[in-house]
Amino acid sequence: MDVFETQSAPDQWLVLVTAAIALVAVVPRGLWRLSRNAVTIAHEGGHGLVALLTGRRLQGIRLHSDTSGLTVSRGRPTGLGMILTAAAGYPAPPLLGLGGAWLLAAHHVTLLLWAATALLVAMLVMIRNAYGALTVIVTGAAFLLVSWQADDRVQAAFAYTAVWFLLLGGVRPAFELQMKRRHGDASDSDADQLSRLTNVPTVLWLFFFHAVSLCSLVGGGRWLLGL
Repeated sequence: MDVFETQSAPDQWLVLVTAAIALVAVVPRGLWRLSRNAVTIAHEGGHGLVALLTGRRLQGIRLHSDTSGLTVSRGRPTGLGMILTAAAGYPAPPLLGLGGAWLLAAHHVTLLLWAATALLVAMLVMIRNAYGALTVIVTGAAFLLVSWQADDRVQAAFAYTAVWFLLLGGVRPAFELQMKRRHGDASDSDADQLSRLTNVPTVLWLFFFHAVSLCSLVGGGRWLLGL
């Protein structure tokens, strides 16, 4: 199997159907409570990756059944590294979706599936609780199974659904955070921590999260649709 081999572009109907499937996984509250676990994996993975890239010591990642998560790193409690680490969570899912859309637009379905599997395996090493390990293992196994056993059309359908889900699912958490803060909750959210670190108002960090997710959705959607 050549990981870098390109595949033929899928039919337009398949792209639209996978977008609809991802939308169904994001909009209804009942399904979102389950599917949001995948967004949490990307969110906490974003914190962890940037912590490592900025020279912090990543202590571990925990994923919880209520779809919350926690990434613990050691280093200076202030400064650019801490700011970038705190800022990485909410943008991570839509930016991963944008990167995935770019790969799919270049017809690299297999490369996307293997890259996603590799990232999940790397993240599993840093998971520090049973539920988190189970969630990452199940998600990684799904990518691995499809990449090994499925034919090209099923691989494309799975990859397009996953990327649409990251793009669409990456939008909702920032709105949920905004709603929680409006009701006086989530006072120690990423946006609030960033406000304390930078003296930039929390509302501007919320705007940043919204801007990244919505721009990624527009840009990634255009790539997936071939516009």
